[in-house]
Amino acid sequence: MLCIIDEFTRECLAIRAERRLNSRDVLDELGELFVRHGPPEHIRSDNGPEFIATALREWLGRLGTKTLYIEPGSPWENGYCESFNSKLRDELLAREIFYDLREAKALIEGWRTHYNTYRPHSSLGYKPPAPVTVLPASFIPPYRGRAA
Repeated sequence: MLCIIDEFTRECLAIRAERRLNSRDVLDELGELFVRHGPPEHIRSDNGPEFIATALREWLGRLGTKTLYIEPGSPWENGYCESFNSKLRDELLAREIFYDLREAKALIEGWRTHYNTYRPHSSLGYKPPAPVTVLPASFIPPYRGRAA
């Protein structure tokens, strides 16, 4: 799984689950996120081959995004992601059996949505990083909830 966390908001921007991941998968996922959110100032990651690939580093360099690699065997240098991975393990992976990749992707995405929109985070004053927005009735379109 490729987990991408925003260190500032603590929001999990993406979890990509595949049988194997390579630098092209990382590039694709980051590309989609950069289109949606804009390129960040820097990306922190481990030194896995999918993150140190020349194509990925060159692409990030052209966008002006710096890379911050943590030292091998030093997970405390990437505390937000390690904390997230621990919660993912405890709250989902240790409790589920996935019978195929499609089921795993659906359950993981459901958990990611819950994590971002409902689950309280102690570091955020027990609020979720991306709470569900509730609009006043005057802003809800009249056709919402009905067949158009």
